[in-house]
Amino acid sequence: MKIVAGLGSIDEYIKFAKAGADEFFCGYVPYSWSQKYGTVLPLNRREVLCYNVQLGAFSELEILSGMMKKYEKPVHLTFNSLYYIPEQYPEIAGIISQCMKIGFHSYIIADPALIVYLRENGINCEIHLSGECGEINSQMVVSLGKLGLKRVIFHRKNTFEDMKAVVDKCGKKDGTEGIPEFEAFVLNEMCQFTGAFCNSLHCDEMGYLCKVSYQIGTLKTENAGSEIFNQEINGGHLLPDDFVPDDFHSLHDFSYDSAGYLCGETGCGLCALYQLKQAGITHLKLVGRGNYTDYMEKDIRNLRMALNILRESADEMEFRRKLKLQIFPRGCSRNCYYR
Repeated sequence: MKIVAGLGSIDEYIKFAKAGADEFFCGYVPYSWSQKYGTVLPLNRREVLCYNVQLGAFSELEILSGMMKKYEKPVHLTFNSLYYIPEQYPEIAGIISQCMKIGFHSYIIADPALIVYLRENGINCEIHLSGECGEINSQMVVSLGKLGLKRVIFHRKNTFEDMKAVVDKCGKKDGTEGIPEFEAFVLNEMCQFTGAFCNSLHCDEMGYLCKVSYQIGTLKTENAGSEIFNQEINGGHLLPDDFVPDDFHSLHDFSYDSAGYLCGETGCGLCALYQLKQAGITHLKLVGRGNYTDYMEKDIRNLRMALNILRESADEMEFRRKLKLQIFPRGCSRNCYYR
């Protein structure tokens, strides 16, 4: 399985490539688009200017194209809005055609109508069905696959069984047509929403919903207090066997390293790598555009280490035991992508 890491700026490409990333994805929003449509009709749902989450100048793409040629690690450009108005489709097609001329051949797209528009107008780029699309069953993927998808990115709320069912039905097999690649979320930014059903704007002017502090858990009684909550967070296999925290904060204090970093703090699927591989996943999405660069670099190295452990393990039990000892010796975030 290959690591696909998010880029917030072109300065991160070389550092992340050397850390072990195989591929990258990033957003590109020309200033002319922001000037014309603002944040209400976004190009990729990340209309942020106050910090680095995407590129805003074509000259940056030209520099990034040179890096791609040297390091031979592709960058996929994102167009993650759930829909566009009619006048925007030819504008987007023009942006994609311009980017293809300098070496960007793969695009992450959430709007099925945009995929249809590109195909009908003879734009033969590689298309990755975005995790923001919210595919709900294999028949939906079969229908979209007829448009020539290169990859399906499963949304965050899928189960192993759902993903395997789609891969088995829609995946490319020897001598048959089908979708050759499948990608799943594995680290960071686990949202309480699923992209296709999120009505939040991701922009400078408004605090988006996924940044509101929250903690996912199960309340078993109306009077659920700290005792029940502690039982929930202590039930995971990655906590040290002899460690029982007094409260949630002690768990976090115990897990962070000296630099304040915790692998998978906002969402982690490393435990699930064995089952993701069994389901037929070929690529792993490491999100975090706009995060601290040093933290993202550590994330990539940890994911690479986890994949090495997976390759050397005979079964899932051995994999999880080694993962706990080598990556989570002081406990994990318990913020699991896949439970």
